Amino acid sequence: MTSLTARKTDIRRSPLQTALKVLLYLFLLAFMVLALLPFVWMLSSSLKLDKDVFRYPIQWIPAQPLWDNYAVIWQRVPLMTYFKNTAIISLVVTFMQILTSSFAAYAFAKMTFKGRDLLFLAYIGTIAVPWQVYMLPQFIMMRQFGLYDTLWALIVLQSFSAFGVFLMRQFYMGIPNELSEAARIDGMSEYGIWFKIILPLSKPAIATLTIFTFVNTWNDYMGPLIYLTSDHMKTIQIGLRRFIQQYSSDYHLIMAASLCSLLPVAIVFLFLQKYFIEGIATTGIKG
Repeated sequence: MTSLTARKTDIRRSPLQTALKVLLYLFLLAFMVLALLPFVWMLSSSLKLDKDVFRYPIQWIPAQPLWDNYAVIWQRVPLMTYFKNTAIISLVVTFMQILTSSFAAYAFAKMTFKGRDLLFLAYIGTIAVPWQVYMLPQFIMMRQFGLYDTLWALIVLQSFSAFGVFLMRQFYMGIPNELSEAARIDGMSEYGIWFKIILPLSKPAIATLTIFTFVNTWNDYMGPLIYLTSDHMKTIQIGLRRFIQQYSSDYHLIMAASLCSLLPVAIVFLFLQKYFIEGIATTGIKG
């Protein structure tokens, strides 16, 4: 009798649950459309004449797409140089942050030494310090080191991340200690445990850190604006600003250049989204 009552309750709840799911999916679909609408408009505008960009009603699909706009932007300003500089900084900084963050996180998560937790809290506490507080001392230090107006200034300053250490440590805390203890019994060094056991199990966390680091470095504006003055050293964000200043009336070209600057970020996210979602779901569960 009890099971019959429960079954009837499930049957009654089924239409309500279905309706709620449908509403949820409709809400998510509407939110997705709103989020993608500016990018669709940007793509559409980049294929039009300048006089047609703000035409009302909006023509979402141009009758005659002007693909030549994407060839013109490379001739107006040295975008290739800006892309190259940004790619060098982003790739090197991303690699260095993965290396330093994963290595430090292993020590904080899997090794025992005096003052470990206090040191970790002090290091993570630096996340709460605004960048504007230590911006001037960093600038003076880079100038004294002779790194001003070089890509190395940005690489050195961004190669270490307290957030990356926190992210990787939280993931490492979820890896059973028995694995590293068994490796120590077999005579494996701490470097070997980190490289052969911990890192292969950390793909989701590494992918998450890669996306965050690459996107933040690629889109960085203030850093290149402060440390880079020579035109051949500037990054894509500074290059876009220069492009907008020189061709402020050519909105179709501005949209084309902006869309090109977004492509590397989109490609990185598309390749790593599977591990990124898994890393967000699992990081911080234990620890």
